[in-house]
Amino acid sequence: MLAWSFVFMLTIIIHTTDSLTYALRLGGLRARRIGLALTVAGMLLLVSRTSNMAQGPLLGGMVDQAKAAIRAGGANVRLELYMHGVLLAATVGTMIAIILYPTVVRMSARWIVHLEHTGSIPALVRHLMVHNRWKHAGYYMKRPTGSMLTSLFRGAIPKRLITLNMTVTAIYTTGVVSALYASFLWPAQGTAMSMSSGLINGMATVLLTLLIDPRLAVLSEKTLRGELPLNRMNSMYGWMIISRLGGTLLAQLLLVPLAFWLGWIMG
Repeated sequence: MLAWSFVFMLTIIIHTTDSLTYALRLGGLRARRIGLALTVAGMLLLVSRTSNMAQGPLLGGMVDQAKAAIRAGGANVRLELYMHGVLLAATVGTMIAIILYPTVVRMSARWIVHLEHTGSIPALVRHLMVHNRWKHAGYYMKRPTGSMLTSLFRGAIPKRLITLNMTVTAIYTTGVVSALYASFLWPAQGTAMSMSSGLINGMATVLLTLLIDPRLAVLSEKTLRGELPLNRMNSMYGWMIISRLGGTLLAQLLLVPLAFWLGWIMG
């Protein structure tokens, strides 16, 4: 149970930081420094990847313990329930990111300007660690409001991009979890199953690389050149983070089917 609690918290951190990269990208557009924004986003992704490194062994250990319990005496191990709990943590993390989103958008524009002045990430961190730098932080804090949500429905809704992002998020969210659950269902092929998450995540990588990232990059460049209004990208990134939330919910439905799909492929 303690290991699962750590996995739950790490999963929240992973999805909170991953989701907030949208806020940093939008902050970069507002500051007209998209390249620097991607660098700052790398700081958040570093937190996410570090948490992922710790999460993986803990999650694998849970599966090994469940297998050992079955071998020891056929105990009723409800591993599927715990796996759904991990996916629930992904939803919680994304919801936290949505709550923080308006604040991070406003603050990230300042971080990006400071990065330009300091010249490096370590110097930026030292700059931000100075106590009096945060005395006006309350000015940038903003909670989500109903008007923000209704503003998303003004103008064209990017239905195709929303669907793609939801699908990619769902696959990424459940890829490793489904692979580990498959290793529990087919213990004789446990190693092969646990290493086969790439079969699932590979589909998401193709969609992300070919269809989502290029579209966002094109729209961002058009915004910087003044060909698109900034409000269009405000709505676009708003839909992206909301569709990401939907993707974590969709992952709950994909957990078991993808595990059985891996069992069919590897069997």
